Amino acid sequence: MSDLNTSATIVKSPITGQILYELEDYGIEDLKSIMNTARQMQPIIRAMSLDERIKEVDKILRYVLAHKEFILENIIAETGKSRTDAYASEVFEICDVIDVYKKMAPKVLADAKMKIPIFLMGKKARQWKEPLGTVMVITPWNFPFYQVIVPSILAFLAGNAVVVKPSEWTPLKPLWEHLFKESGFLKDAIQVVCGGKTAGAELIKLRPNKVHFTGSVRTGKKIMALCAEQLTPVDLELGGKDPSIVFDDVNIDRTVNGVMWGAFTNAGQNCTGIERLYVQDTIYDKFVGELVAKTKLLKTSHPGRNTQVADDCDIGAITADFQVALIEDHIEDAIQKGANLLCGGIKEKGSHHMIPTIFDNCTQDMKVATEETFGPTLAIFKFKTEEEAIQMANNSPYGLGGSVWTSDLKRGERVARALVVGNVCINNHMINEANPYLPFGGIKDSGIGRFKGEEGLLTFCNLKSVIIEKQSDLIELQWYPFTKEKGEILEGLTTSYFGKPRKWIPFLKNALKSDSIGKKQKL
Repeated sequence: MSDLNTSATIVKSPITGQILYELEDYGIEDLKSIMNTARQMQPIIRAMSLDERIKEVDKILRYVLAHKEFILENIIAETGKSRTDAYASEVFEICDVIDVYKKMAPKVLADAKMKIPIFLMGKKARQWKEPLGTVMVITPWNFPFYQVIVPSILAFLAGNAVVVKPSEWTPLKPLWEHLFKESGFLKDAIQVVCGGKTAGAELIKLRPNKVHFTGSVRTGKKIMALCAEQLTPVDLELGGKDPSIVFDDVNIDRTVNGVMWGAFTNAGQNCTGIERLYVQDTIYDKFVGELVAKTKLLKTSHPGRNTQVADDCDIGAITADFQVALIEDHIEDAIQKGANLLCGGIKEKGSHHMIPTIFDNCTQDMKVATEETFGPTLAIFKFKTEEEAIQMANNSPYGLGGSVWTSDLKRGERVARALVVGNVCINNHMINEANPYLPFGGIKDSGIGRFKGEEGLLTFCNLKSVIIEKQSDLIELQWYPFTKEKGEILEGLTTSYFGKPRKWIPFLKNALKSDSIGKKQKL
């Protein structure tokens, strides 16, 4: 994912280039006040019943349903997304996530009875899921509504107060002001700080109890270093360079459509979008030919560029100025190093309206093959064997997602297991993110920790382990005083229980001795 902390104080429309508004500057004292407010709110949130918190979250769902067009107008104006992309990935997904977690939270956050070993008979073991305190959420510019709402409500359901620092490129300031005013959601339980690039770092220095970050590898490393200074736990959902492997037994028409969507949805500005495509040699020419032909039919950019909320299209605008420059650099690098440009390319230098671009004859020294492009580009490679495809797909510092396309589901599962990624699809791509029941996250340079699923709630909890025992006159075997007799009993318990075969009669005799000595032993 592209860098979060890039200088920007003016929020512009990527569709028209027009200035939308200027960001507010926050001083250190302002940020301290925000964090203090969160700390004051947290005991109030903690004291609420889970049912009360669920009712608060439901207010956000009702708001989304009642103000869909207003939400879409703001998202499209600041991101340049196509309307369908914005609706599917932000409005619909938020509704689905809230609906799922309203049902999931009571089970996941309930006190849990835990098993105990035979040596702790008479005691009870429990796990309590308690809030961490204040959670800071730092979000990227590509899904500015979804990435604020979802981690914030999960942290809130777990009993935390939340401070959010959205990207300064797509802060959605008018939307947050309207949402918190009109939804009736608990005031100051979630505070959104629409500040410049330094606000996030300054808030981290104020010691939240956890930081949840989604963004680039480069910024993720900086945030991890800041958090390390004060041992603040951190979740990092970072970038990807997702591979997709297509075997020769696929339904070509369906798979072409799936790959095309996986590569170019949200104009490629998706950390789990397909950036590397591996196609088996026996269908390579036919598959790639159909993929290129269909890609050329996509409606690109926005026909209504003179308005802030443009007409719908298949491929929306690139959101940020620096991202346009990075994508152009990757395209130019590939062509310079000998890649075949099959469609797209740079049609208008510096334009936010970029055409889906496909290359083949790609090599590992090209940026489109190794670095996250985060735009509407696709690098295609040919393979012969399953083993070769796996090796090529895993040859990356990233490990976020991937996909395998085949009619042989046993092979599909075998290859999916071999991919070194956190998320994988068989005969689809990146719809893991559309399932709130599944945890989401990466390995290698793609991040640390998991988000959504049950883990999405538990990551914002202190998992407190508890042992409960009644008062009695028993002195535990492992307590003082240490005696020769206790040592012999302990050795007898160990050898009789853990040896093979297990010797129950000697074990029970030693257990009775332990109980007897425990009731009479005194210092």
